[in-house]
Amino acid sequence: MTTTEAWSTVRTGTFGKRVAAHTGLLLALLLLRLPFRYTTRVVRWARIRARRPVSRAQAEVLVLAVRHAGRWWPGRVACMETSLGAVLAAALLGQRLDWCLGVRFTPPPVEYHAWAALPDVGPVGEYTAAGWHHHTALTI
Repeated sequence: MTTTEAWSTVRTGTFGKRVAAHTGLLLALLLLRLPFRYTTRVVRWARIRARRPVSRAQAEVLVLAVRHAGRWWPGRVACMETSLGAVLAAALLGQRLDWCLGVRFTPPPVEYHAWAALPDVGPVGEYTAAGWHHHTALTI
């Protein structure tokens, strides 16, 4: 993920979605400091509690709002933090997003990536004009 994809200067979403995005990002930053098994448990629990489906437009707004919230964090806010923050923000709003971790082998070099996805639609907030070349290793 490039730096321009890491955060956005565009403020988007309603006040409630922006608050959820900030809270989701803070939770993601805390969870990513824990052992990964605890992070996955919390995400699975959050997804069980959140049952309403989210539309693609709403999911895009959440991802952009988390990227915008990441502007204020002095540390790293890249694909892992953004995607986990969006999934947690959606869960805070009672909506369900998938959290995916994967890898891309072609074109070289190998790239590890994390993204938020809708179950039947695919990645949300990702640049897919050139095609999606990432293979999913874990979906929560």
